[in-house]
Amino acid sequence: MPVAELDKFVLRLRDGDDVGVLKKTIKAGTELADEALKMTAAETIPAGHKISLQRVSDGDPVRKYGQIIGFAEGSIEQGDHVHTHNLVCRDYDREHAYCADYKTTKYYPDAEKRTFMGFARPGGRAATRNYIAVISNVNCSNSVSRYVAERFCGEDFRRQYPNVDGVIALKTQGGCGVEPGGPMQLIRRTLGNMARHPNISGYVMIGLGCEDNQIKGIREDYDLDNLQEGEIQPEFMTIQGSGGSLKTIEAAVKAVENILPKVTGICRTELPLSKLILAENCGGSDGNSGCTANPALGVASDELVKHGGTSVLAETTEIYGAEHLLTNRAATTEVAEKLMRQIHWWEDYARRHDSTIDNNPSVGNKEGGLTTIYEKSLGALAKGGQAPLMAVYDYAELIDTPGFGFMDTPGYDPVSMTGLVAGGCNV
Repeated sequence: MPVAELDKFVLRLRDGDDVGVLKKTIKAGTELADEALKMTAAETIPAGHKISLQRVSDGDPVRKYGQIIGFAEGSIEQGDHVHTHNLVCRDYDREHAYCADYKTTKYYPDAEKRTFMGFARPGGRAATRNYIAVISNVNCSNSVSRYVAERFCGEDFRRQYPNVDGVIALKTQGGCGVEPGGPMQLIRRTLGNMARHPNISGYVMIGLGCEDNQIKGIREDYDLDNLQEGEIQPEFMTIQGSGGSLKTIEAAVKAVENILPKVTGICRTELPLSKLILAENCGGSDGNSGCTANPALGVASDELVKHGGTSVLAETTEIYGAEHLLTNRAATTEVAEKLMRQIHWWEDYARRHDSTIDNNPSVGNKEGGLTTIYEKSLGALAKGGQAPLMAVYDYAELIDTPGFGFMDTPGYDPVSMTGLVAGGCNV
């Protein structure tokens, strides 16, 4: 069998890595070589999976991206397929050096800063969409909110209100049987900040009336009645107070009809990129994600930051094992410590439920070549580029610091994106 050029088959990410990522499937017995290395594939290995570049002894760490992605279970020989059968996740101490890698962002000069067409909002914020929202504060009012939103759709609606992107129903799966304190505040923070999202020009909030999460509490906690100049007065109602579901639907439809003329007059204007807040979330990752799509998004994230904008990474369980790379580039010790408190909360959560954070990657992730949570996290972190970590946010907390940030969310995409959007992300 002829010798193949190593770099045509294998992507080596960092000097000193123990493994490389296969660009295409390699057959057992294939010889690979370059000027410094010659090896033979011990078995057929799929594209996106890892091949060992050198021998690793039993129990020793295995490195990819220049970082530990797991530990050898049994000796791994050069040319072996490195995956779930011989690579395991074990606890180890990450090398934290808070703020040691912090570098001040070099912003583009004003003459080079780019713009986008968006909607200017009161308070200096900006929107990428012009929505009216029908918001449920409890799952009991979800159907009513949906029926209201469905009254405003179709070609006739779009022709009549060309500047309105739609009337949308924002539903919640909780709101009753909720403990006071932290759990209640989490729901209220999500709903309160969603109501004030820049992409929402006006809204109607609908409750049942007897739920634990009273609309009054959201209004008070998030000061929803204190409007800035130019903001549209919202409407609040309950199904019980309005006389039932049908009467509530009609009342809410009238409320939306009153808001629509005010919203349709708002037009897009040229705005600076500094007004954008980018939400970064993982999808179906495989062995290529950390080498291709995620680093590409990292470049875009850094570009946005250089224009004065904001980029926010999320999913705490999917940076686990790579968190030291964030604390080391944190702007302040306080920022780094807040991130570590969130990491420790998830560690404790997994212990309390007799589980482990390494139950992620998923089946699909593993089929695509990912093996441990450390490996997945290092690839996911590439979405954050190289900008310094300027802020860390709790779930659905208002994003108020320009630059690169991180939000504590679960690895479950719909819930994670909800937190980012509630925080104010508009892309």
